[in-house]
Amino acid sequence: MRPGLSLRVSQHLALTPQLQQSIRLLQLSTLEMAQEVEQMLDENPFLERGDEQADREAFGLEQQDAPVPAGDRIAEQAVQTDAATEGPASDDGSDIEAQADGSSPLEESWDGDGSVEMAPDDAEWGGDAPARGTGDDDDSRSAADLARTPVTLQAHLHDQARCLRLNPHEQAALYFLIESLNEDGYLTESLEELAADFWRQLYPDAGTDPAPEERDEAGEYLRMALGWLHSMDPSGVGARDLRECLRLQILELRNSPQAQAALAICQQPTELIARRDVRRLAALCGLEEDLVRSGLALIASLEPKPGRRFADAERNVIVPDVIVSRAGRGFKVQLNPDVMPRLRLQDAYAGALKQGRGAKDAEGGHAAMQQRLQEARWFIKNIQQRFDTILRVSSAIVERQRNFFMHGELAMRPLVLREIADELGLHESTISRVTTAKYMATPFGTYELKYFFGSSLGTETGGNASSTAVRALLKQFITAEDPAKPLSDNQLSDLLKEQGIECARRTVAKYREALRIAPANLRKQL
Repeated sequence: MRPGLSLRVSQHLALTPQLQQSIRLLQLSTLEMAQEVEQMLDENPFLERGDEQADREAFGLEQQDAPVPAGDRIAEQAVQTDAATEGPASDDGSDIEAQADGSSPLEESWDGDGSVEMAPDDAEWGGDAPARGTGDDDDSRSAADLARTPVTLQAHLHDQARCLRLNPHEQAALYFLIESLNEDGYLTESLEELAADFWRQLYPDAGTDPAPEERDEAGEYLRMALGWLHSMDPSGVGARDLRECLRLQILELRNSPQAQAALAICQQPTELIARRDVRRLAALCGLEEDLVRSGLALIASLEPKPGRRFADAERNVIVPDVIVSRAGRGFKVQLNPDVMPRLRLQDAYAGALKQGRGAKDAEGGHAAMQQRLQEARWFIKNIQQRFDTILRVSSAIVERQRNFFMHGELAMRPLVLREIADELGLHESTISRVTTAKYMATPFGTYELKYFFGSSLGTETGGNASSTAVRALLKQFITAEDPAKPLSDNQLSDLLKEQGIECARRTVAKYREALRIAPANLRKQL
């Protein structure tokens, strides 16, 4: 084989730490983003929260089409030291396409020169967001705040337990069972399993597993406590399963024929009750069908989850990332300032590091601090790019789905990720990351960004209808149906055809299940 020289052109992608962080931040939810910021503030001494108002770039529709340099679409290569640089980076830095300009690969390092001279958009970002408080003092809380504090199921039960005259062991057993309830008010473990843990709680210094007679003693205390728990409000609390929960609630009703029928029905297989099979239930219970219908109606009025009304609704509140409001004949799209962290570099530490650049450090501590400073600067930059990309994508969605914001979900048009990606010059995977776990507050409610994307269904006129609009139409049909004669999937399919939308029965069933709507036989009211 004769040796020779050859020239080959290739392109490759270097996933630098900066680019990896940008991609990771882009796909985080609001809560995960807040946790990431807190962790970075704890780990990096050069990063701090900004307490004063500072100039920052204006986010709005006029910035969404700012030109993006080709190099910035892969990653930032070096520290921005030109103080005259104006305007934010419009891209998110996570559009990971191959670099075709023949430039050298990016260095896989956070290393920088330690300079604190930076562009205005790097110094402090998020000036419109209020600084996070350190927490309110209990003494400073007003009566209105205390009144709004939700009462938990355990607190409600403890208030009732304090009214009982119990000895210390009985009181401890009742307290132990109350604390063992799940959020729905059920005991998920058997008394035999709980007895050993309760005995260790009574005798923490024993250090060994309880003997059989000691376990039996603890179990006896728990059985007595369970009886007291079953008599408390809400009715059905402390049940081990749904059948027992329903039985406890029925027993508190007056001894009527309907209650007796409901008790008999609860002893039958659950699938028959779910299907409301009146004929088979009547045969198994030995009751008239009319009485079985009355018992089923009574069961339907019971609460299957006794702890539901004590659930903390605040933890399920969704904080939107983007807010859309009417502005004249159009709509204004802006970021939610409450979710935008206000960060800046620690000037004192950064200045001290700059003054010590010439000092020799055999241990490499100076280089490590320079890397930390550069890491803080890239973190601020990547957060800025994350929110800028969310705003650009949201603005494009609002522009494409203008009919939705004017008329509601029935006016939703078909939209796929590729359309937004092509319009903004981003990769489709970037759009997918932006629209996952990000929410938009609209005049019709708060929705995930993915909600505005949907496949298309053909119409008789040759046009397309959004699957989201079809689901909204199905929900409208089912809401207006006769409860005694609910619409089947075939009938719903025929109603859609009357509206000019071609939708098969199986597609209707799939959309109905996605809406968590029961089939016709379970929606029928007796």
